[in-house]
Amino acid sequence: MVYKNRIVDEIIRKKLRVSGAVLVEGPKWCGKTTTATEIAKSELKLGDPNILANAKILMLGGVNALLDGAAPRLIDEWQNIPVLWDAARSEVDNRGKMGQFIFTGSAVPVESRDIKHSGTGRFSWVRMRSMSLFESGDSNGAVSLKDLFDGKKISGENPLSLKDLAFVICRGGFPSFLLIRNKLDSLEIAREYLEAVIHSDLARLDGVKRSPEYVRRLLRSYARFQGEQAALTEIQNDMGGVTGEAPNINTVSSYHDALKKIFVVEDAPAWNPNLRSRTAIRTSDTRYFVDPSLATAALGADPGGLVRDLNTFGFVFETLCMRDLRVYASMYDGRVSHYRDSNGLECDAVVHLKNGEYGLVQMKLGGSEEEIDDAARKMEALADIVDEKREKKPAFMMVLVGVEKYAYRREDGVYVVPVGCLKP
Repeated sequence: MVYKNRIVDEIIRKKLRVSGAVLVEGPKWCGKTTTATEIAKSELKLGDPNILANAKILMLGGVNALLDGAAPRLIDEWQNIPVLWDAARSEVDNRGKMGQFIFTGSAVPVESRDIKHSGTGRFSWVRMRSMSLFESGDSNGAVSLKDLFDGKKISGENPLSLKDLAFVICRGGFPSFLLIRNKLDSLEIAREYLEAVIHSDLARLDGVKRSPEYVRRLLRSYARFQGEQAALTEIQNDMGGVTGEAPNINTVSSYHDALKKIFVVEDAPAWNPNLRSRTAIRTSDTRYFVDPSLATAALGADPGGLVRDLNTFGFVFETLCMRDLRVYASMYDGRVSHYRDSNGLECDAVVHLKNGEYGLVQMKLGGSEEEIDDAARKMEALADIVDEKREKKPAFMMVLVGVEKYAYRREDGVYVVPVGCLKP
Protein backbone atom coordinates (compact mmCIF):
# COMPACT_ATOMS: atom_id res chain seq x y z
CA MET A 1 0.00 0.00 0.00
CA VAL A 2 1.38 3.40 -1.01
CA TYR A 3 1.72 5.81 1.91
CA LYS A 4 -0.57 8.82 1.68
CA ASN A 5 1.23 11.98 2.82
CA ARG A 6 -0.18 13.75 5.86
CA ILE A 7 0.08 17.35 7.03
CA VAL A 8 1.48 16.12 10.33
CA ASP A 9 4.49 14.48 8.62
CA GLU A 10 6.54 17.65 8.43
CA ILE A 11 5.38 18.75 11.88
CA ILE A 12 6.88 15.58 13.38
CA ARG A 13 10.11 16.00 11.41
CA LYS A 14 10.43 19.61 12.56
CA LYS A 15 9.89 18.61 16.19
CA LEU A 16 12.54 15.89 15.89
CA ARG A 17 15.07 18.49 14.74
CA VAL A 18 14.65 20.48 17.95
CA SER A 19 13.72 17.85 20.56
CA GLY A 20 15.25 14.66 21.87
CA ALA A 21 11.91 12.85 21.56
CA VAL A 22 8.45 13.44 20.15
CA LEU A 23 5.15 12.14 21.52
CA VAL A 24 2.49 11.71 18.82
CA GLU A 25 -0.94 11.27 20.38
CA GLY A 26 -4.44 11.09 19.00
CA PRO A 27 -7.42 8.80 18.41
CA LYS A 28 -6.93 5.19 17.44
CA TRP A 29 -6.97 4.47 13.71
CA CYS A 30 -5.97 8.05 12.82
CA GLY A 31 -2.67 6.79 11.34
CA LYS A 32 -0.15 7.47 14.11
CA THR A 33 1.72 4.18 13.74
CA THR A 34 1.75 4.28 9.93
CA THR A 35 3.02 7.86 9.85
CA ALA A 36 5.62 7.29 12.58
CA THR A 37 6.85 4.13 10.83
CA GLU A 38 7.48 6.18 7.67
CA ILE A 39 9.72 8.54 9.65
CA ALA A 40 11.37 6.14 12.12
CA LYS A 41 14.50 4.09 11.38
CA SER A 42 13.75 1.36 13.94
CA GLU A 43 10.64 0.38 15.85
CA LEU A 44 9.13 -1.35 18.87
CA LYS A 45 5.39 -1.87 18.39
CA LEU A 46 3.94 -2.57 21.82
CA GLY A 47 0.40 -2.67 20.46
CA ASP A 48 1.21 -6.20 19.23
CA PRO A 49 0.53 -8.63 22.14
CA ASN A 50 3.40 -10.93 21.14
CA ILE A 51 5.90 -8.08 20.91
CA LEU A 52 4.60 -6.67 24.21
CA ALA A 53 5.07 -10.01 25.96
CA ASN A 54 8.60 -10.42 24.60
CA ALA A 55 9.45 -6.82 25.53
CA LYS A 56 8.43 -7.42 29.14
CA ILE A 57 10.77 -10.43 29.26
CA LEU A 58 13.59 -8.45 27.66
CA MET A 59 13.06 -5.71 30.26
CA LEU A 60 14.28 -8.06 32.98
CA GLY A 61 17.78 -7.32 31.73
CA GLY A 62 17.16 -3.55 31.90
CA VAL A 63 14.60 -1.27 30.31
CA ASN A 64 17.19 0.44 28.12
CA ALA A 65 17.41 -2.75 26.03
CA LEU A 66 14.04 -1.74 24.54
CA LEU A 67 15.43 1.63 23.46
CA ASP A 68 18.35 0.25 21.46
CA GLY A 69 17.99 0.79 17.74
CA ALA A 70 18.60 3.29 14.96
CA ALA A 71 17.28 6.77 15.68
CA PRO A 72 14.65 7.96 15.54
CA ARG A 73 13.29 4.82 17.19
CA LEU A 74 9.53 4.35 17.26
CA ILE A 75 8.00 3.18 20.55
CA ASP A 76 4.40 2.47 19.53
CA GLU A 77 1.63 2.38 22.20
CA TRP A 78 4.28 3.21 24.80
CA GLN A 79 1.72 3.50 27.61
CA ASN A 80 1.68 -0.33 27.74
CA ILE A 81 5.11 -0.07 29.42
CA PRO A 82 5.03 3.33 31.18
CA VAL A 83 8.59 3.09 32.57
CA LEU A 84 9.82 3.65 29.00
CA TRP A 85 8.91 7.34 29.38
CA ASP A 86 11.49 8.08 32.07
CA ALA A 87 13.99 5.70 30.47
CA ALA A 88 13.79 7.58 27.17
CA ARG A 89 14.06 10.90 28.96
CA SER A 90 17.31 9.77 30.64
CA GLU A 91 18.62 8.27 27.40
CA VAL A 92 18.05 11.58 25.59
CA ASP A 93 20.20 13.27 28.24
CA ASN A 94 22.89 10.59 27.95
CA ARG A 95 23.11 10.73 24.17
CA GLY A 96 22.98 14.52 23.96
CA LYS A 97 21.36 14.43 20.51
CA MET A 98 18.07 15.50 18.99
CA GLY A 99 15.56 13.23 17.26
CA GLN A 100 16.13 10.03 19.22
CA PHE A 101 12.63 8.69 19.82
CA ILE A 102 9.06 8.84 18.52
CA PHE A 103 6.47 7.75 21.07
CA THR A 104 2.91 7.12 19.91
CA GLY A 105 -0.25 6.46 21.89
CA SER A 106 -4.03 6.47 21.47
CA ALA A 107 -4.71 7.18 25.12
CA VAL A 108 -3.45 9.62 27.70
CA PRO A 109 -2.06 7.26 30.39
CA VAL A 110 -3.52 7.46 33.84
CA GLU A 111 -1.22 8.67 36.58
CA SER A 112 1.39 5.99 37.15
CA ARG A 113 4.03 5.53 39.80
CA ASP A 114 6.23 4.36 36.92
CA ILE A 115 6.27 7.92 35.45
CA LYS A 116 8.24 10.33 37.60
CA HIS A 117 9.10 13.16 35.19
CA SER A 118 7.02 15.31 32.85
CA GLY A 119 9.39 15.10 29.90
CA THR A 120 9.68 18.88 29.72
CA GLY A 121 12.77 19.90 27.79
CA ARG A 122 13.20 16.47 26.24
CA PHE A 123 9.82 15.68 24.67
CA SER A 124 7.75 17.66 22.19
CA TRP A 125 4.05 16.93 21.79
CA VAL A 126 2.22 16.51 18.47
CA ARG A 127 -1.56 16.05 18.26
CA MET A 128 -2.61 13.92 15.30
CA ARG A 129 -6.19 13.85 14.06
CA SER A 130 -8.16 12.01 11.41
CA MET A 131 -7.59 13.08 7.82
CA SER A 132 -8.88 16.43 6.62
CA LEU A 133 -10.76 16.66 3.34
CA PHE A 134 -7.60 17.90 1.64
CA GLU A 135 -5.59 14.91 2.90
CA SER A 136 -8.28 12.42 1.88
CA GLY A 137 -8.50 13.97 -1.60
CA ASP A 138 -12.06 15.26 -1.16
CA SER A 139 -10.97 18.93 -1.16
CA ASN A 140 -9.26 20.26 -4.28
CA GLY A 141 -7.18 22.69 -2.21
CA ALA A 142 -7.96 25.70 -4.40
CA VAL A 143 -7.85 28.05 -1.38
CA SER A 144 -5.02 28.08 1.14
CA LEU A 145 -5.44 29.09 4.77
CA LYS A 146 -2.10 30.84 4.44
CA ASP A 147 -3.43 32.88 1.50
CA LEU A 148 -6.28 34.08 3.70
CA PHE A 149 -3.85 35.24 6.39
CA ASP A 150 -1.83 36.96 3.67
CA GLY A 151 -4.91 38.75 2.32
CA LYS A 152 -4.60 37.34 -1.20
CA LYS A 153 -7.28 37.07 -3.83
CA ILE A 154 -8.87 33.65 -4.10
CA SER A 155 -10.87 31.56 -6.54
CA GLY A 156 -12.00 27.97 -6.78
CA GLU A 157 -14.91 25.73 -7.66
CA ASN A 158 -16.46 23.42 -5.07
CA PRO A 159 -16.12 19.72 -6.06
CA LEU A 160 -18.64 18.52 -3.45
CA SER A 161 -22.40 18.32 -3.93
CA LEU A 162 -24.76 18.17 -0.94
CA LYS A 163 -24.88 14.37 -1.26
CA ASP A 164 -21.08 14.17 -1.52
CA LEU A 165 -20.70 16.27 1.61
CA ALA A 166 -23.18 14.10 3.51
CA PHE A 167 -21.20 11.01 2.55
CA VAL A 168 -17.74 12.32 3.54
CA ILE A 169 -19.17 13.44 6.88
CA CYS A 170 -20.63 10.00 7.64
CA ARG A 171 -17.56 8.17 6.30
CA GLY A 172 -15.16 10.33 8.28
CA GLY A 173 -11.44 10.82 7.91
CA PHE A 174 -9.89 7.77 9.54
CA PRO A 175 -7.45 6.30 6.98
CA SER A 176 -8.78 2.75 7.33
CA PHE A 177 -12.29 4.01 6.52
CA LEU A 178 -11.01 5.36 3.21
CA LEU A 179 -9.69 1.94 2.18
CA ILE A 180 -13.19 0.41 2.14
CA ARG A 181 -14.38 0.46 -1.46
CA ASN A 182 -18.01 -0.36 -0.73
CA LYS A 183 -19.67 2.86 0.46
CA LEU A 184 -22.14 1.11 2.74
CA ASP A 185 -19.33 -0.83 4.41
CA SER A 186 -17.33 2.37 4.95
CA LEU A 187 -20.30 3.83 6.84
CA GLU A 188 -20.68 0.73 9.00
CA ILE A 189 -17.08 0.84 10.21
CA ALA A 190 -17.70 4.13 12.06
CA ARG A 191 -20.40 2.39 14.07
CA GLU A 192 -17.99 -0.45 14.84
CA TYR A 193 -15.47 2.14 16.02
CA LEU A 194 -17.93 3.42 18.60
CA GLU A 195 -18.82 -0.12 19.67
CA ALA A 196 -15.13 -0.72 20.38
CA VAL A 197 -15.05 2.49 22.43
CA ILE A 198 -18.10 1.38 24.41
CA HIS A 199 -17.07 -2.21 25.11
CA SER A 200 -13.26 -2.17 25.08
CA ASP A 201 -11.29 1.05 24.76
CA LEU A 202 -12.55 2.77 27.90
CA ALA A 203 -11.84 -0.29 30.04
CA ARG A 204 -8.34 -0.60 28.60
CA LEU A 205 -7.65 3.01 29.53
CA ASP A 206 -7.58 2.49 33.27
CA GLY A 207 -9.21 -0.84 34.08
CA VAL A 208 -12.36 0.86 35.37
CA LYS A 209 -15.59 -0.98 34.54
CA ARG A 210 -18.11 1.43 33.00
CA SER A 211 -21.71 0.89 32.00
CA PRO A 212 -21.92 0.31 28.22
CA GLU A 213 -25.46 1.67 28.26
CA TYR A 214 -24.40 4.91 29.95
CA VAL A 215 -21.47 5.32 27.56
CA ARG A 216 -23.82 4.81 24.61
CA ARG A 217 -26.27 7.39 25.99
CA LEU A 218 -23.47 9.86 26.65
CA LEU A 219 -22.16 9.56 23.09
CA ARG A 220 -25.66 10.04 21.67
CA SER A 221 -26.33 13.06 23.88
CA TYR A 222 -22.95 14.52 23.02
CA ALA A 223 -23.82 14.23 19.35
CA ARG A 224 -27.07 16.11 19.95
CA PHE A 225 -25.21 18.93 21.69
CA GLN A 226 -22.25 19.22 19.30
CA GLY A 227 -21.40 22.76 18.38
CA GLU A 228 -23.03 24.05 21.58
CA GLN A 229 -21.70 25.21 24.94
CA ALA A 230 -23.78 22.61 26.76
CA ALA A 231 -23.02 22.06 30.43
CA LEU A 232 -22.50 18.49 31.58
CA THR A 233 -25.71 18.84 33.61
CA GLU A 234 -27.61 19.45 30.34
CA ILE A 235 -26.01 16.36 28.82
CA GLN A 236 -26.87 14.42 31.98
CA ASN A 237 -30.54 15.44 31.72
CA ASP A 238 -30.62 14.47 28.05
CA MET A 239 -29.14 11.07 28.91
CA GLY A 240 -32.11 10.48 31.18
CA GLY A 241 -34.56 10.69 28.29
CA VAL A 242 -38.26 10.37 28.99
CA THR A 243 -37.70 8.13 32.02
CA GLY A 244 -35.25 10.47 33.71
CA GLU A 245 -32.94 7.57 34.49
CA ALA A 246 -29.45 9.01 34.17
CA PRO A 247 -26.18 8.55 36.06
CA ASN A 248 -25.20 11.14 38.65
CA ILE A 249 -23.18 14.14 37.51
CA ASN A 250 -19.91 12.77 38.91
CA THR A 251 -20.31 9.67 36.76
CA VAL A 252 -21.08 11.76 33.67
CA SER A 253 -18.02 13.90 34.34
CA SER A 254 -15.72 10.90 34.79
CA TYR A 255 -17.03 9.24 31.62
CA HIS A 256 -16.54 12.50 29.73
CA ASP A 257 -12.95 12.77 30.98
CA ALA A 258 -12.29 9.20 29.86
CA LEU A 259 -13.61 9.94 26.35
CA LYS A 260 -11.26 12.93 26.16
CA LYS A 261 -8.32 10.77 27.24
CA ILE A 262 -8.88 8.34 24.37
CA PHE A 263 -9.43 11.26 21.95
CA VAL A 264 -13.03 10.52 21.03
CA VAL A 265 -14.22 14.03 21.90
CA GLU A 266 -12.23 17.25 21.53
CA ASP A 267 -13.99 20.36 22.77
CA ALA A 268 -13.11 23.84 21.50
CA PRO A 269 -11.94 26.36 24.14
CA ALA A 270 -13.37 29.86 24.37
CA TRP A 271 -11.45 32.89 23.07
CA ASN A 272 -11.11 35.66 25.61
CA PRO A 273 -9.91 38.73 23.69
CA ASN A 274 -9.30 42.22 25.00
CA LEU A 275 -12.49 44.17 24.29
CA ARG A 276 -13.31 47.88 24.35
CA SER A 277 -16.59 47.14 26.16
CA ARG A 278 -17.30 45.31 29.42
CA THR A 279 -19.12 42.51 27.66
CA ALA A 280 -19.16 39.25 29.63
CA ILE A 281 -17.56 36.50 27.56
CA ARG A 282 -18.90 32.97 27.91
CA THR A 283 -15.95 30.78 28.80
CA SER A 284 -17.45 27.29 28.46
CA ASP A 285 -16.01 24.91 25.89
CA THR A 286 -17.98 24.03 22.76
CA ARG A 287 -18.71 20.31 22.40
CA TYR A 288 -17.24 18.43 19.43
CA PHE A 289 -16.32 14.91 18.42
CA VAL A 290 -12.83 14.46 17.03
CA ASP A 291 -14.33 13.31 13.72
CA PRO A 292 -17.81 13.91 12.25
CA SER A 293 -18.34 10.22 11.49
CA LEU A 294 -18.41 9.47 15.21
CA ALA A 295 -21.20 12.01 15.68
CA THR A 296 -23.33 10.54 12.89
CA ALA A 297 -22.64 7.00 14.13
CA ALA A 298 -23.75 7.99 17.64
CA LEU A 299 -26.96 9.44 16.20
CA GLY A 300 -27.56 6.50 13.88
CA ALA A 301 -27.57 8.90 10.93
CA ASP A 302 -26.62 8.11 7.33
CA PRO A 303 -26.04 10.37 4.29
CA GLY A 304 -29.65 10.13 3.14
CA GLY A 305 -30.89 10.99 6.60
CA LEU A 306 -28.67 14.08 6.76
CA VAL A 307 -29.96 15.35 3.42
CA ARG A 308 -33.52 14.95 4.70
CA ASP A 309 -32.70 16.62 8.05
CA LEU A 310 -30.72 19.76 7.25
CA ASN A 311 -30.78 20.91 10.87
CA THR A 312 -28.76 17.89 12.02
CA PHE A 313 -26.69 18.15 8.84
CA GLY A 314 -25.70 21.68 9.82
CA PHE A 315 -24.47 20.59 13.26
CA VAL A 316 -22.30 17.75 11.99
CA PHE A 317 -21.04 20.02 9.20
CA GLU A 318 -19.61 22.24 11.93
CA THR A 319 -17.79 19.23 13.40
CA LEU A 320 -16.25 18.52 9.98
CA CYS A 321 -15.18 22.16 9.62
CA MET A 322 -13.70 22.26 13.11
CA ARG A 323 -11.65 19.13 12.44
CA ASP A 324 -10.28 20.50 9.17
CA LEU A 325 -9.49 23.92 10.61
CA ARG A 326 -7.58 22.27 13.46
CA VAL A 327 -5.57 20.13 11.05
CA TYR A 328 -4.76 23.06 8.76
CA ALA A 329 -3.88 25.41 11.62
CA SER A 330 -1.52 22.80 13.10
CA MET A 331 0.75 23.20 10.08
CA TYR A 332 1.51 26.73 11.32
CA ASP A 333 1.61 25.75 15.00
CA GLY A 334 -1.81 27.38 15.31
CA ARG A 335 -4.91 26.62 17.35
CA VAL A 336 -8.66 27.05 17.03
CA SER A 337 -11.12 28.47 19.58
CA HIS A 338 -14.63 29.96 19.53
CA TYR A 339 -16.29 33.16 20.77
CA ARG A 340 -19.64 33.78 22.47
CA ASP A 341 -20.70 36.59 24.79
CA SER A 342 -23.63 37.61 26.97
CA ASN A 343 -25.02 39.87 24.23
CA GLY A 344 -25.55 36.91 21.91
CA LEU A 345 -22.63 37.75 19.63
CA GLU A 346 -20.80 34.62 18.52
CA CYS A 347 -18.15 33.37 16.15
CA ASP A 348 -18.00 29.65 15.38
CA ALA A 349 -14.21 29.47 15.11
CA VAL A 350 -11.21 31.71 15.64
CA VAL A 351 -7.97 30.49 14.04
CA HIS A 352 -4.92 31.75 15.95
CA LEU A 353 -1.27 31.87 14.92
CA LYS A 354 1.64 32.19 17.34
CA ASN A 355 2.50 35.69 16.14
CA GLY A 356 -0.84 36.97 17.45
CA GLU A 357 -2.61 37.03 14.10
CA TYR A 358 -6.05 35.45 13.95
CA GLY A 359 -8.91 34.90 11.56
CA LEU A 360 -12.65 34.81 12.26
CA VAL A 361 -14.70 31.96 10.78
CA GLN A 362 -18.44 31.36 10.58
CA MET A 363 -19.71 27.98 9.34
CA LYS A 364 -22.79 27.75 7.14
CA LEU A 365 -23.91 24.56 5.43
CA GLY A 366 -26.19 26.19 2.85
CA GLY A 367 -24.38 29.41 2.10
CA SER A 368 -27.44 31.41 0.99
CA GLU A 369 -26.95 35.14 0.45
CA GLU A 370 -28.93 35.93 3.61
CA GLU A 371 -26.89 33.50 5.71
CA ILE A 372 -23.61 34.85 4.40
CA ASP A 373 -24.69 38.45 5.00
CA ASP A 374 -25.67 37.58 8.58
CA ALA A 375 -22.40 35.76 9.22
CA ALA A 376 -20.41 38.68 7.82
CA ARG A 377 -22.27 41.18 10.04
CA LYS A 378 -21.54 39.12 13.16
CA MET A 379 -17.83 38.91 12.38
CA GLU A 380 -17.65 42.63 11.66
CA ALA A 381 -19.47 43.36 14.93
CA LEU A 382 -16.92 41.26 16.81
CA ALA A 383 -14.01 42.95 15.06
CA ASP A 384 -15.47 46.36 16.02
CA ILE A 385 -15.45 45.65 19.78
CA VAL A 386 -11.91 44.25 19.91
CA ASP A 387 -9.55 46.68 21.65
CA GLU A 388 -7.07 47.54 18.88
CA LYS A 389 -4.58 48.93 21.40
CA ARG A 390 -4.09 45.49 22.94
CA GLU A 391 -5.29 43.12 20.23
CA LYS A 392 -4.63 42.96 16.51
CA LYS A 393 -7.42 43.33 14.00
CA PRO A 394 -8.50 40.04 12.44
CA ALA A 395 -6.24 39.09 9.53
CA PHE A 396 -9.28 37.76 7.68
CA MET A 397 -12.96 36.97 8.06
CA MET A 398 -14.32 33.88 6.32
CA VAL A 399 -17.66 32.16 5.90
CA LEU A 400 -16.85 28.47 5.52
CA VAL A 401 -19.69 26.93 3.54
CA GLY A 402 -20.79 23.49 2.44
CA VAL A 403 -22.56 23.72 -0.90
CA GLU A 404 -21.73 27.16 -2.28
CA LYS A 405 -20.43 26.64 -5.83
CA TYR A 406 -17.47 29.02 -5.84
CA ALA A 407 -14.84 30.49 -3.53
CA TYR A 408 -14.62 34.26 -3.72
CA ARG A 409 -13.92 37.48 -1.80
CA ARG A 410 -16.82 39.84 -1.22
CA GLU A 411 -16.62 43.60 -1.67
CA ASP A 412 -16.51 44.02 2.12
CA GLY A 413 -13.40 41.80 2.22
CA VAL A 414 -15.12 38.76 3.74
CA TYR A 415 -14.07 35.47 2.13
CA VAL A 416 -16.63 32.84 1.17
CA VAL A 417 -14.94 29.44 0.90
CA PRO A 418 -16.47 25.99 0.34
CA VAL A 419 -14.90 23.45 2.69
CA GLY A 420 -14.23 21.36 -0.43
CA CYS A 421 -11.78 24.03 -1.61
CA LEU A 422 -9.77 24.58 1.56
CA LYS A 423 -6.23 23.44 2.37
CA PRO A 424 -3.42 24.58 4.72
